[in-house]
Order: sequence, then C-alpha cells, then structure tokens
Amino acid sequence: MKPKLKILITEEQIRQKVAELAKKISNYYRKKQPLLIVGILKGSAIFLSDLIRKLTISCEVDFISVRSYDGTSSTGVVQLILDLYDNPVGKHILIVEDIIDTGRTLKFLKTNLLTRKAKSVKICVLLNKKCKRKTKIKVDYKGFDVPDKFVVGYGLDYNEKYRNLPYVAILE
Repeated sequence: MKPKLKILITEEQIRQKVAELAKKISNYYRKKQPLLIVGILKGSAIFLSDLIRKLTISCEVDFISVRSYDGTSSTGVVQLILDLYDNPVGKHILIVEDIIDTGRTLKFLKTNLLTRKAKSVKICVLLNKKCKRKTKIKVDYKGFDVPDKFVVGYGLDYNEKYRNLPYVAILE
C-alpha cells in the first residue's frame, strides 16, 4: 500500500517564512562576523540553500552529519558521522536544521561547538515539534510549529524518499 501524503505547509508558506527568517538573521548578524552557517546533513540542505540566498550579509557555509534516527524512531543516541571542514574557533555559528523534536541532536552539536571555542552558537530550524522535546534547548529562529506527526518534504525524508517535495506533508 502506497503511503498517503497530506500537505501541512505549502510551498508559498515556506517561501514567505524563509524570507522572514533570513531578514531577522541578516539584521542580527550584520555586525557579528565571521558568520559560519552549519547545515546538518541531509535534511537541512534545501532549507539552508533557500535561506542563504535570501541573506543580505556575508557568511561561510559548512556541513556536519549526525545520526539519531532509525526509520521513524529516535534512537536516543547522537552519532557524529561527518565533522566540519572549517575550524569553528572564534566564529559566530548558526546551526541550520530541518526539524527539532527531542532536541538531543541540537544540544549535542551546540555543546560540541562551544567547547571548540566558537564565539557564539545559535539555532535556526524550519520545523519545531515541541511536544517531543526531551532536553532543554533554545531555538533562536523558528519557522513553523508542527504536530506530533511524521512529516516529509522540503528536505525531510522517510527512508531517503520525499526530500524533493516542495512542501511539507504529513506521512499517513
């Protein structure tokens, strides 16, 4: 049986929110340089690409890869798969992530980067699933709150499928 998709956030809603977030980020970091934007692979790639094209400030971009999910379930353990190429020392860092649910991954990364002497670390997420939070972590820039449903599209996947959808949908 083929899974059913129910659109939760439209392509236009995403476009508007990305522009709004980029404006806030540009204003905040205008005098805080150098800015290193760190995308968490693979889910953040589409969001990060759209976001940085809307920024009006200079930035560097790097990627990091972690794993904490198996299918649709969190394992509770964060594994660092691919580390940064750039040195975070003395840089203002903005972590860009597709979705935050338990908060474990972002807490792990923020702590990791601060111990490596980043000047500051802030977090930007497209989707916030606050009802799933297992750890206290501040989200500095948030796109949309989403219900406790499994969502796909706009970078989010289910077993590597659906990332290419231009909208966010609930996978039923």
